[in-house]
This record gives sequence, structure tokens and C-alpha cells, in this order.
Amino acid sequence: MIAKNDVIDKARELGFDDIGFTGVEPFDSQLAYLDNENAHYDWTGTLGLTLRESTDPLKVMENGKSIIVLLHGYFTKKVPHSLSANYGRCYLTDDRVTKDGLALRIKAFRNYLRDNGIDSKLSKSMPDKLAAARAGVGTFGKNCLLFASRAVRGSSWISPVVMVVDREFEPDSPSVKTGCPDWCRSACVAACPTRALAGNGKIDSTRCISYLTYHGDGLTPLELREPMGMYIYGCDRCQNVCPRNQAWISSDHHHDVMLDDMAEKFSARKILSMDREYFVTHIWPRMFYMSPADMWRWKMNAARALGNSLDPDSIPDLARALNNEEDERVKCMSAWALGRIGGQGAVAELEKYLPVARGNLRTEIESAIKMASGII
Repeated sequence: MIAKNDVIDKARELGFDDIGFTGVEPFDSQLAYLDNENAHYDWTGTLGLTLRESTDPLKVMENGKSIIVLLHGYFTKKVPHSLSANYGRCYLTDDRVTKDGLALRIKAFRNYLRDNGIDSKLSKSMPDKLAAARAGVGTFGKNCLLFASRAVRGSSWISPVVMVVDREFEPDSPSVKTGCPDWCRSACVAACPTRALAGNGKIDSTRCISYLTYHGDGLTPLELREPMGMYIYGCDRCQNVCPRNQAWISSDHHHDVMLDDMAEKFSARKILSMDREYFVTHIWPRMFYMSPADMWRWKMNAARALGNSLDPDSIPDLARALNNEEDERVKCMSAWALGRIGGQGAVAELEKYLPVARGNLRTEIESAIKMASGII
């Protein structure tokens, strides 16, 4: 029978940055949080997430005896600025479609447990951050993220992998606490441009840029377009300014040719003009949340980012989208982006399309012309 240290050694051998153990007691505090009317997590039900039910590990695995938490550090390579400016770093190594990275290591770890008589079960709905803190491998931040207790220089560039197993292991000492220094003055809260962070570890997830870029409902609200800035998919603002992350950000990370290739293929202009074949070949395999049916959202986000770039060279790309894209949400955002960039060239393109515009699109174009002309 394998011992706890054997499991730890295997996790290290497979490249996980840390591992911790805890019991299968219900996560009552998480359930109480979800039941609070200000939790703003009702939208998760549409994605098939059973957040409330999964606060009881025995609902995940009826004969569960322990929880194992593996930590995966995802920010290990140099990220080109053009990627980090537009994309959250955790998505740059997302292999939930290709299953050629982290998924292989998780599979190898679970196979090791199985070969030694231990069954395991994963659940995408379990409170992974709370499980990690209860297992002693992380503490909480004011930005509502998990920070490593021992790995990756105590930073938040980590993803916890939580599994219930049918073997009892001695639990580790919990680290359920907020580990932010008093002197940080809540830099993350101040830096959140959409005011999603409320302080004291609370967040309105529906205002988070990450949520807005891949789960937001329809055309992005006008008041959030400029604050969302250059992000096309995900956001790292609260992590970039965090004092607890500076040691890892300044580390000498290795070069990665794959990220160079992504920087070229994932540019906002290419996203805005892509067809379905381009999306399925280059984009979707690396960015999980939006399927081909949601290509409009990618294009809408790219148009907004181009508008916020204030780069006049983007005007032809946005004008083509305004004229040629079929989805009205993409057209509306392209119009807004032209207005945001402003100038005579943008006004000319907007006025050229105005006569055939109707409804919401016409309203967006009229407003964009005023913005581009400096009237509003």
C-alpha cells in the first residue's frame, strides 16, 4: 500500500508545483457564500456547474475519504507583450481541447493512484480555492484569487486541481486565511477598471473582465467598453499590480516558441477578420470557453480592443467589419471602436454606412460619429 509520501513524490515527479491533503467535510462556508443574494454566481448554472451540490465532496464521490489538491503553475514562460496585453496568462496554456499538457499529467497522476488501488474523481464544480487552502497549499488574496503557500514564490499564477479519493490520508494543516500585506493598500481593488472587486475578498463576477469577455450576455454595455481596455479574453490586471506577484513576474522565465506563434495568430486584427476554419484551426484549440458558435463574441472583443488601442491604422479593419460582418453585435462594436479612435477617417467610414443602418446599429453609429467628432 502506498504511503502519503509516495503520492507526494509522484506529484513532484510529474511536475506539479505542490500537493496537499484535506478531509471530505462539507465546505459549509462556501455554501453560505453561494446562498448570499450578493454572490452573483447564478449564471454558472447555465454552464452545467453544480456549485452548491459540489460543496459536499461526498456528492462528488459517495465513498470519498480524502481530498488531494495538486498545484499547477501556469506562468512559467516568457509571454510576448502582445499576448499579455490582450489575454489572461492562464489561458495561454489551456489544453482542455487539445489535452496535450496539464491534462496528460493529471491523467498520469490518477493512473498512478488507480494502479495502487485508489479511485479518484474530479469535479469542475468543487470549491477548488477553498479546498487548496484547507489542504495548506494556498492562501487567499483580496483579489479573490489563490496564492501559493510554498510554490512559485508565493504568487497567484497557479491553478488548483482538486480530486476526491477513496483512501484516507492524514490531512495537512490548513491555511484558510487572507495572506495580503497591510501595506499593499488593496492595489488590486483600486486597479480593477470595471469595479468588479469590492474589497474584503468579495467580487461581483458578472463585472469581471474575464467573465465579460467570454460569458457576458450580448453586446458589451457601453459603460464597460472603455474600462475593459485591450483585453480580448481574460484579464490579469489585479494580478499584475499585486505586490505578492512581483517576485515571480520579475523571474527569468524561459522563451517559448509556441507563445511567439500565438502572438502572431491571436492578434486583434486577425481575430476580427477570421473565418470559421481559422478559428477552429488556430484559436479554439487554445481557448476553451467559446465554441465556434460564439465566434461573434471573439470578433466583438477584438473590435473593442482595436478601438481602445486608439490606433488609426485599425480604421480599415474596423470599417471592413462594419460593412461585411453578419452579426449585429460585431457591427455595433466596430462602429463604437471607430468612434473611439476618432478623426476624419473614422467619421467618413461611419457616415458611409449610416444610410443603410437600422435600429440599434444606427443608434450606435450616430453616437460613434458624435464621439469621433469630439461632440461627446
